[in-house]
Amino acid sequence: MLLKDKVAIITGSTRGIGNAIAKEFLKNGAIVVVCGSRESSVQKAVEALRTEFPESKIDGRWPDLSKYEDLEDLTKSIKEKFGRLDIMVNNAGISDDISTFDKDPVEFAKLIDLNINSVFYGCKAASIVMKEQGEGCIINTSSMVSKNGQTTGVSYPTSKFGVNGLTISLARELGQYGIRVNAVAPGIINTDLMQAVPKEVIEPLIDAIPLKRIGQPSDIGKGCVFLASDLASYVTGEILHVDGAMTV
Repeated sequence: MLLKDKVAIITGSTRGIGNAIAKEFLKNGAIVVVCGSRESSVQKAVEALRTEFPESKIDGRWPDLSKYEDLEDLTKSIKEKFGRLDIMVNNAGISDDISTFDKDPVEFAKLIDLNINSVFYGCKAASIVMKEQGEGCIINTSSMVSKNGQTTGVSYPTSKFGVNGLTISLARELGQYGIRVNAVAPGIINTDLMQAVPKEVIEPLIDAIPLKRIGQPSDIGKGCVFLASDLASYVTGEILHVDGAMTV
């Protein structure tokens, strides 16, 4: 139980990687607050998790991540309900590979707003609570494209380069308050979207991965457990690549 009784907020955790992070946290004894964009999807995810982890404490919230006030209200209310906030995982985000020639500037701005601005909002809101406590852990979700970019489309890698810069800078700024800030950078992960990709497309991708397999969402969850636990008590400002050495 590496996270026993630690209180964790995880944005974008109704499905996919975020949901896998929630499950790994629950396996390790954390109190988990599931966050999503819609009340219905959050309630459905919370019910499923409570069925799988009947002894665990699980809450559900649906803040508007484009509004700092919603993140501020979220962190304050969780502190009031559970007495503290130990872990903030800023996982929510969107990706695309639309070419620069075809990318609508308005849509570019929307992606940046969710992938960078909302991460900053979550970091700021959580850090205020954590500063009062004298400790805390923030984990942001980056991507393997934050290291080498991607061949088509600049908006997604631009946002993840931004997440890395935010993570590293905040680690240096907030360390004096006992707050650690790290990021996890997933590689090719077997999410619902990946399962819809044709086999002839998947096989060359696997060949390019030194470990010769696609990652599982639980691989990312376990990486987050490490970063959130006392095992990483002297780890901050790191971008943990969980990608089978694809970006090495």
